[in-house]
Amino acid sequence: MLETITQALGDVGDFVYRNWRDGLTILILWVVVYQGYRFFHATPGARILTGLIAAWIVLTLLSEILELTLVSWVLKSVSVFLAVAMVVIFQPELRRAVTELGSYRLFSSFNEGAKEATEKLAEIVQLLSNKRIGALIAIQRGMDLKSLHETGVELDCRMSEAIIHTIFYPSTALHDGGMVLRLRDERILAAGCVFPLNQREFSDRSIGLRHRAAMGVTEESDAIAIVVSEETGTISLAFNGNLERHLKAEALRERLNELLFDGDSDFDSDDEEGDDGESEVTG
Repeated sequence: MLETITQALGDVGDFVYRNWRDGLTILILWVVVYQGYRFFHATPGARILTGLIAAWIVLTLLSEILELTLVSWVLKSVSVFLAVAMVVIFQPELRRAVTELGSYRLFSSFNEGAKEATEKLAEIVQLLSNKRIGALIAIQRGMDLKSLHETGVELDCRMSEAIIHTIFYPSTALHDGGMVLRLRDERILAAGCVFPLNQREFSDRSIGLRHRAAMGVTEESDAIAIVVSEETGTISLAFNGNLERHLKAEALRERLNELLFDGDSDFDSDDEEGDDGESEVTG
């Protein structure tokens, strides 16, 4: 019995030794495919990619089964152009992926002062919410948002409740645009900025231009965006192109601390708890 077990373990060890490269290859490919799915499955380009892959598979099978030599030749000839088309279609997603890779955990070295600034910002946002003053704030992380500064008014001033309240107060010159904030030194870099809009279709009509702008700027950069609804006072937070809504000050503080100091944590766009006061994720 012992000899049989020893022989079996030896066979297993020999199999692993001979095939470990194949196993490693499968693992790497699985990680690449899974991470690609996570990045692209909720994007508009995902539908285009699905359609192209389906058409490619059908045409390839038909050309092989029916021996359509010309169709097979055309498919092989356009494969290079198809690869280029994929880069063009997924350009925003690829840019965001590279940006996140380059700035991963950059905020982990922040000091306690940055955490105090986070607490302060959460309190200011809650005050805006209580007064139903609409606001859109992008928190700069690893990626510089200089291109957004140029669409608004550069300020470079100290973050304070009075200044933020004044900027977003209705009828002021800058209240309609977005604010760019750098937390590590509590600087308001610019206000009245124009953020790129998210182009997804939503059945929920309460998702307005501010929410779309918050999702848009976080799709094209590694920023975190905070939105206060002017109509309802609801606080929302956007990250990686997804939107988490109906946050209270404490929940906002916790999410900011997780995203800024505990490493990137993605929203799960399949989790949704509704309008009972708990957070709701839209992706």
